[in-house]
Amino acid sequence: MPSAKVAITVERELLREVDRWVLRGAYPNRSQAIQSALRQQVERWKHRRLIQELKKLNPKEERALADERLVGESWPAS
Repeated sequence: MPSAKVAITVERELLREVDRWVLRGAYPNRSQAIQSALRQQVERWKHRRLIQELKKLNPKEERALADERLVGESWPAS
């Protein structure tokens, strides 16, 4: 996937922690460390959004819809 350069301002202590990750060999450079952290945060956000949407579902209504679709249906013969 193509990359784009972005300039950001980071608290010094946070940047020191990123530098420690790089020094320990966890990441080859700051850029990849920050990309990884950002990617993980995006995935957490997506997961939270999914959970929020699932909480909106009514289990009884979903079960009724599922049961309604199964009436009269059978598995196809192989």
